[in-house]
Amino acid sequence: MLKILQAGLHTSIQDIGRFGYRNIGVPTSGTMDIISANFANALLNNKKNDAVLEITMLGPKLAFTVPTILSITGAEMSVKLNNITIANYKKYSIKKGDILSFGELKKGLRCYLAVKGGFKTAKVLNSRSFYEGITSKKSLNKNDIVLYNSYMYSENSSNSVIKSSTLFFETKVIEVYKGPDFNLFTLEEQQKILSNKHTVSNLFDRMGYRMKEIVVKHHKSILTSPVLPGTVQLTPSGQLIVLMKDAQTTGGYPRVLQLTEKSIAILAQKKEGDIFNFLLI
Repeated sequence: MLKILQAGLHTSIQDIGRFGYRNIGVPTSGTMDIISANFANALLNNKKNDAVLEITMLGPKLAFTVPTILSITGAEMSVKLNNITIANYKKYSIKKGDILSFGELKKGLRCYLAVKGGFKTAKVLNSRSFYEGITSKKSLNKNDIVLYNSYMYSENSSNSVIKSSTLFFETKVIEVYKGPDFNLFTLEEQQKILSNKHTVSNLFDRMGYRMKEIVVKHHKSILTSPVLPGTVQLTPSGQLIVLMKDAQTTGGYPRVLQLTEKSIAILAQKKEGDIFNFLLI
């Protein structure tokens, strides 16, 4: 079992998401940065859908009560195992009583902690991903217990490493496709959407990222239509909102662009004040 000694800012259980229920209004949820989460599971030879901890900005303090192997990927958060600094993109053997703590955020925003076989929280609608209103809670709290299977370590299990880095999410280029409503706008307006630099505002979370800039004010409206994680909406006030993994399933603002899965992962590692631009593909 894993005991939460300190919860951090927002620590939740996520897998690849909850699919097949958007028609009844259930968001996809799942890991915001699926690339880093997949790396964490790959290090342990886990399945891609094994549940991980998603840790945002300020990490938790955790106590392990049974042995396992773990890996940490994504954001760099000054992680220590029993007060000894450890690195991302490696796997480490864990013994009963070990303490894992997270310190200063140095790079990125979200990191991923995987254990051998994944975390064993309850499945709801075929997913373990936390989402308020679907699961019993939206994040882990102090003194919570999270189950995982015991796994006896060996001398050969503590030295694996994946050749990777945070470089993929340090890019300032976000690749996008044209959205269904892109052509509602003039060529000049389209150019403003694509050529402007965009700055993450203070409104960013698992539901969506709002940009600071006023790009194109408009009075165009559409019928309420389906949206997806990665859909970019243009509000009448001229601000862009990028919908993320916990976003609603329909919306009424023009859908001007659509992020790729990789682009969602890149944006998920950005925070207030970070600047990027779109690249149409």
